[in-house]
Amino acid sequence: MSKGRLRAKLSEWANTASIDASEIRAAYVAKDVASIADAPDRETVRLRGTLRTITLRPRGGVPALEAELFDGSGTLTLIWLGRRRIAGVSPGRSLQVQGRIGRNDGQRIMFNPRYELIPDPNE
Repeated sequence: MSKGRLRAKLSEWANTASIDASEIRAAYVAKDVASIADAPDRETVRLRGTLRTITLRPRGGVPALEAELFDGSGTLTLIWLGRRRIAGVSPGRSLQVQGRIGRNDGQRIMFNPRYELIPDPNE
């Protein structure tokens, strides 16, 4: 593949990714729901997004379920301490969470958020 075709393909891919993110963001807009990028730290916030990954990662000898929430504007790590699994919480699932955002090693996290499963419109 020539350099020009490669650049065009990369540019097309980058534009598609930004369009996908804006579509996802538009899907989660609601009156009392903040975007992850705009949500303030250390204040109670309500967020909506899609779970990208779920990992079991013990913290201090206690089981901890970690999930990455994405809403098109950014990502947030959700951590439920003392949990190995949560019924209905799986990658690709839409979720609404409420809690306070903190920071750990520069990463934005929310411990033990209240959560609500958002039904998939295709189900």
